[in-house]
Amino acid sequence: MKNFIIIVMTIFVASCANKTFKNGSYDSDVTRENLLNDRWSETDMQQAVKTMVSGINKSSAVAYAKRRPTIVITSLQNKTSEHIDTQSIMDMLRVELSQSGRVQFIDKAARQDILDEYDYHASGTVSQSTLKSRGQQIGADLILNGRMDSIVQQVGSKKTVYYKLTLNMTNLSTGIIEWTDHKQFRKIYERNRLGR
Repeated sequence: MKNFIIIVMTIFVASCANKTFKNGSYDSDVTRENLLNDRWSETDMQQAVKTMVSGINKSSAVAYAKRRPTIVITSLQNKTSEHIDTQSIMDMLRVELSQSGRVQFIDKAARQDILDEYDYHASGTVSQSTLKSRGQQIGADLILNGRMDSIVQQVGSKKTVYYKLTLNMTNLSTGIIEWTDHKQFRKIYERNRLGR
């Protein structure tokens, strides 16, 4: 009898273990709404970036600029209770803004690589006709940064998750915020009852 109970328990535990996903396929529309769970999703990111790109392109610092403003992206603080890849949000924002052709960006992440390359050029290895030296880079006009916040509320079987993405674009010369905006989301969930 004891062995029978052990065998039944083993089968039960094995049946409750995580199952491997199978029969995967590509989604032909990555912009389709995706609300599989109550976490920040690619749908949230796409909607937020679309709103922010539109706002930046309409801002006076961009729309009425005599030449394409040069922007440096610094950071997007994550003040939510989740792990959110904020770099991915800023990367998507940079790509969408670049494709609009109205602004240009300084690659802050490549600065050390650029300095290393200048040192290599100065080593005498590079021909004079293609030599690049320090002091020729373009300075940024604007700094783009921001913050993500969230509020989670749960009562009984109902749960709401609120997100707010706020971005600021600051004039590097004056320190004045030339543009700021936020995108808000509230997602509503209800826990499934047993047997549903």
